[in-house]
Amino acid sequence: MVRIRLRRVGAKGHPFYRIVVADQKAPRNGKFIDQVGTYDPFPDPPEIIVDEEKTLKWLRNGASPSESVTQLLKKSGLLEKVK
Repeated sequence: MVRIRLRRVGAKGHPFYRIVVADQKAPRNGKFIDQVGTYDPFPDPPEIIVDEEKTLKWLRNGASPSESVTQLLKKSGLLEKVK
């Protein structure tokens, strides 16, 4: 099963995440299929950058977002475009 989830990069104590499409069984920072955005939790407000075209393509093809990515997509207003 294909999932859209967060992949942690960045320094110790200062996380930065990439929103990636990966196989559910792959490790958190392992192999991924496609990168569809980034999430930086440190600025106020947190910075969410999502490639709408790629994300919508993956969601329509059956990729399921993780719980954390679902919240990020709701904040960016992208999840309503799928339904």
